[in-house]
Formats: sequence, C-alpha cells, structure tokens
Amino acid sequence: MGTPKPMRVFRVYRRRRELPPLSSAARGVRPRDYEEWKTLRAWGELPDWELDPPGYLLRLAREKARLTQRKLAARMGVSQQAVARAERWDANPTVAFLRRWAEACGVDVRLDLG
Repeated sequence: MGTPKPMRVFRVYRRRRELPPLSSAARGVRPRDYEEWKTLRAWGELPDWELDPPGYLLRLAREKARLTQRKLAARMGVSQQAVARAERWDANPTVAFLRRWAEACGVDVRLDLG
C-alpha cells in the first residue's frame, strides 16, 4: 500500500509578538486602517498617541450595537454619508454629535479632561 504520509505539526505560540516601536517621523505618514487598529487595540499594543481616534471609537460603538451605518443614520436623523464621514480616522465630531451617536447606540459618553 505504500508508506503513510507524515502528519504536519503546527505550533501554537502563546506569546504575542513584539512590535517594533514606531518612530516619531512615521507617526504622520498614514493612519492605520480600522481592522488593524481594532486588532492592535484588543491586544493592548497601540502606542499612547493612537489609542482614541474619535472616528474609530464611534465605529467601534456602532459595531457593538450591531447597527449598520444606514440604521444608525436613521436613528440620528442624519445621512448615511454623515455617519461614514464621522467614522474616519481624522474625524472631529462635536460633543452634541457624540451625544446623539451614543444615545442611538445605547452607550454613555464620558469626557475626561484630567
């Protein structure tokens, strides 16, 4: 019948890989895409200056509420484009807009100026 094929052995590494520090010159090059940011945030591997871009935090809240951009826009009384614009890395929403977003997603807004 022939010789049996050898089994492949896969190693599972439990330690997280070390990320090289990001130089200050590279900070302004390009923002991370949302999926990369979300993964690194979950791992606790984001640098301090990158922890809370407002647009990505808004998208995170929307996804946790299981809302599409269109459904959220309808709840807030704005267009879907306004929601998409607010979810960009460089978004700069007003406090009133943040409050409406939070209410539509069923979460609280906390501002800390400590």
